Amino acid sequence: MDTLTYRMAEDWVDGGRPLEALGMLEPRAEELRASFSGTLLLGRAYYRSAQLRKAEEELRRAVELAPADSYARYLLGRTLQRQSRHADALPHLRLAAALDPGYAGDRDTCAARVG
Repeated sequence: MDTLTYRMAEDWVDGGRPLEALGMLEPRAEELRASFSGTLLLGRAYYRSAQLRKAEEELRRAVELAPADSYARYLLGRTLQRQSRHADALPHLRLAAALDPGYAGDRDTCAARVG
C-alpha cells in the first residue's frame, strides 16, 4: 500500500470515519498484515467501527508482531473489555499500564469488574 493511501486511511480512522477507511484497507488486508503498523491500522479501524471480533483477530496479530507495544496491548484489552470479556482483557491492560502508566485507569476499571 502506498504511503499516501495508508495516511489517508489512518486519517479517516482518527477522524471517526472507520468504515471509509476499511473500504480502502480491506482489499489490501493481506499486504497490510505483513507489517505491524498495517495490522494495527486494520485493528484500529475494526475497533472504531465496532467490528470487535475482527478487531480482536487483527490486534492479536499485532501483539504477536510487537509484544512490547503498549498501544497494541491496550487496544486489544479494550476490545476484549467491550465484548464483556474482562478477565481476558485484564492481562493485556496490566501489561499496557506497566509499559505506559497512562493506561493505569483503564487497567484499574477492568480489575474492579473482574475482582
